[in-house]
Amino acid sequence: MTHQQNSAPSSSRPPRPKSPHFPPHNAPRVWFITTGTSPISIALARQVLGHGDYIVAGVLPIPFEKREGQSEDFRAFLEDVKRTERWRERLRVVGLDGRIVGQCQAAIAEAVEAFGRIDVLLGSTSEAIIGTVEELAQTSRTRSLVNETFETNFFANVNIIKAVLPTMRRRKNGHVIMLTGITGHLGTPGLGMYCSSQWAIEGYCDSLAYEIAPFNVKMSIVQANMEVNVLTNRMTSVPPLPEYSQAENPAPLAREIFSGLLDKLDQVNNPNAFLEGKSPTSESTTTSPDGFMHEPSVGDLLSSDTVTSLYPPLPSVVKASLIAETVHALTAIGGHDNPPARHIVGFEGVAAVKEKLKTTSEELEDFIEVSNAVDIARDDGQTPMMLDQSGS
Repeated sequence: MTHQQNSAPSSSRPPRPKSPHFPPHNAPRVWFITTGTSPISIALARQVLGHGDYIVAGVLPIPFEKREGQSEDFRAFLEDVKRTERWRERLRVVGLDGRIVGQCQAAIAEAVEAFGRIDVLLGSTSEAIIGTVEELAQTSRTRSLVNETFETNFFANVNIIKAVLPTMRRRKNGHVIMLTGITGHLGTPGLGMYCSSQWAIEGYCDSLAYEIAPFNVKMSIVQANMEVNVLTNRMTSVPPLPEYSQAENPAPLAREIFSGLLDKLDQVNNPNAFLEGKSPTSESTTTSPDGFMHEPSVGDLLSSDTVTSLYPPLPSVVKASLIAETVHALTAIGGHDNPPARHIVGFEGVAAVKEKLKTTSEELEDFIEVSNAVDIARDDGQTPMMLDQSGS
């Protein structure tokens, strides 16, 4: 993926995505996808259904007319399934709010009832909250968003994993994939709570991997670029504090990064929306640097004085290019006999993580004497001595 945080999405034809690469297997696999309505999940479902696998797609149990953002894409996918005979019997849609333990257990039971087993669980439940640590502490509402972030990004994924493990353990076979981002490696200013939830679920999965390995259940963490997960799921922004404006704070905050991206995406969707020379007609009209009056942009919503949630308006061509590498990675890893414990998607993500690890290694060497100085040496001064259980 070549989509940069500070570059405009191109409306030209994207490079041809790589053909899906599936690991060898003796029978069709059964996938359970926790958030079936996301662009990544829909694209993945099309690929694996075309390959002959089965899909169980979790969706929030609310009517279509009350859904936000992604309902049209999912509705179009379901229409395609109806028109494709070999897909119809291979897809099951189940109601699932991962924050509710009982719904997780019921959804897994329904999947096993329908297809006999679950081979691959893809945990893809994620929402981004944009705001500095101080901004998230302003009101009871913003503070509650912190709990909601962990309920969605951490506990919802934990609940579905706990629900599926007994059936995988009994069969002594299964593969759990957790879709996160390089935000699980890298702190990002303005995304502190989102990054925290990513680090939390990765720590959980890293530990769980050792516990389930004796049952031949594999665990993989797939880290996409930051903008992949943020731009393909709901994002919520809290009111900004003036102390963290660009004029006062030079840190490259996520609010400014994604405001710029949203405006560029909106220009691709609505190239005539930028009206020059418009007279101000309401308080919502703003003045741009060119001196003309404009209606507030989509990016301006992230700087609203109220808590604001939205689904980024991704043009189809941008969406396909944005998620292509992640979908390719998931098809290549899912159900593999020897999958990677951690997979970073794309050149940019690999480069960013390598740079972080390099910095960590350099800091470790800079303070290695301080680290070694706290060791408790034996009388001979050679081998560190461990305290016994009594603490003596």
